[in-house]
Amino acid sequence: MYIPPAFRVEDQARLAAFLREYSFATFITNDGVAPFASHLPMLYRSDLGEHGTLIAHLARANPQWQHFAEGREALAIFHGPHGYISPSWYATSPAVPTWNYAVVHAYGVPRIFEDHDRIAALLRETISLYESSFAQPWPGELPADYLDKMIRGIVALSANDGVSLVAWKNQEVLGWQLYDVRGEPIGKPGSAPSRGSGAAAVVLGDGRFAVFP
Repeated sequence: MYIPPAFRVEDQARLAAFLREYSFATFITNDGVAPFASHLPMLYRSDLGEHGTLIAHLARANPQWQHFAEGREALAIFHGPHGYISPSWYATSPAVPTWNYAVVHAYGVPRIFEDHDRIAALLRETISLYESSFAQPWPGELPADYLDKMIRGIVALSANDGVSLVAWKNQEVLGWQLYDVRGEPIGKPGSAPSRGSGAAAVVLGDGRFAVFP
């Protein structure tokens, strides 16, 4: 992936936080003939491997897991906020529209693991993570025979990934002042306008987007 130097981020802590917040990834492999993609929640473990490890599961009926046998590198794309940037928001002129976005590309060789207890732990961790935002989280308790049946229907994988490539396209990296749609400056670079300021979207200095009605 082409990444202009000004938009490249290599801060591992920042990348790890991004992977955890935007954990639903496009997972791409190759069967030797053509690319193949699945869309999966992927858990990031920063303490496993030099650059961390991605862990996930997919349905056994999904043929993608059969691509792992060749030991080919796979790509996981984590999509963050994105949005159209109007020239009317810049302090400089002339200017052209652009599209700002934040994504992480993580590469690694996926490997299947089949230990029953490890897969069960992965499922519990996944459920706990995504249920945590609910006021009354589902505890994830299932009858043992039902859980065993579900585990037989999935394939679990881990990939030691090189989370070193990221396109974090943010015009404020260049120090451009953003303006709202009324032509009013939006504070200092990295600051967000108050709600109702008229800005349809603004890119914050840390790569996040704030959207205001």
